[in-house]
Amino acid sequence: MAKIIALANQKGGVGKTTSCVNLAACVAAANKQVLLVDLDPQGNATMGSGCNKQTLEVSITEVLLEEFPVEKAIIPAPQASYRLLPTNGSLTRAEIKLVGLPEREFRLKKALEPIASQYDFIFIDCPPALNMLTVNGLVAAHGVLVPMQCEYYALEGLSDLLFTIEQLRETVNPTLSIEGVLRTMYDARNRLSLDVSEQLQEHFGETLYQTIIPRNVRLAEAPSFGQPILSYDAKSLGARAYLLLAGEFLRKNKIAAEKKAALSETVY
Repeated sequence: MAKIIALANQKGGVGKTTSCVNLAACVAAANKQVLLVDLDPQGNATMGSGCNKQTLEVSITEVLLEEFPVEKAIIPAPQASYRLLPTNGSLTRAEIKLVGLPEREFRLKKALEPIASQYDFIFIDCPPALNMLTVNGLVAAHGVLVPMQCEYYALEGLSDLLFTIEQLRETVNPTLSIEGVLRTMYDARNRLSLDVSEQLQEHFGETLYQTIIPRNVRLAEAPSFGQPILSYDAKSLGARAYLLLAGEFLRKNKIAAEKKAALSETVY
């Protein structure tokens, strides 16, 4: 059964979609079965995976509105080894309609259940807002990975997201946890980056990923070519950083799975 990870941060421009696309690509390169779910109406993860969002016949919109089963919407990512549940601007229509539908928070969770056993990991790229789409992503997920730029305003907005996660855990998704906090667009020459990084280390401890994603020109260029960094420039600093992140991510999840299995054996 897949572990479902939502990448979320209500502040835009923090490298959320870049991290979702490239982490998915690097985990898939490690021979894992991966699905990327684009839950952002901007469709940047769809385009960054090499898929033209304007020519989609079926997208996540129809899945959330239960007009098509999820199997009919999932496609291969043309530029990566993972599969993709794509989106485009029509998702705004779904968001508006969801407000008046029963069990609106559970639409994505319900949609993913039939295909979850086919994957090792499912990554959800949430929109940069705490709206109904993001709530659907967090309700469907087991863990939340928070990409965060090391600057003051990003740190300020983090508390709102953490509060939302806690509220959802207490009400509709008791298994939801913080998978980790990821430092992105990092500039070691910037004193503020260093200060914020130290604050994150102090506050989050082991939850903070040790891998740091640097500012990198090739990493910034890759989406315009519709490619993850691994296929655009595998030797770049950005590619190396996301390969390290994927390794750290897989190690953490392997350890967590082993602890869970050991606990189950102890109980029974």
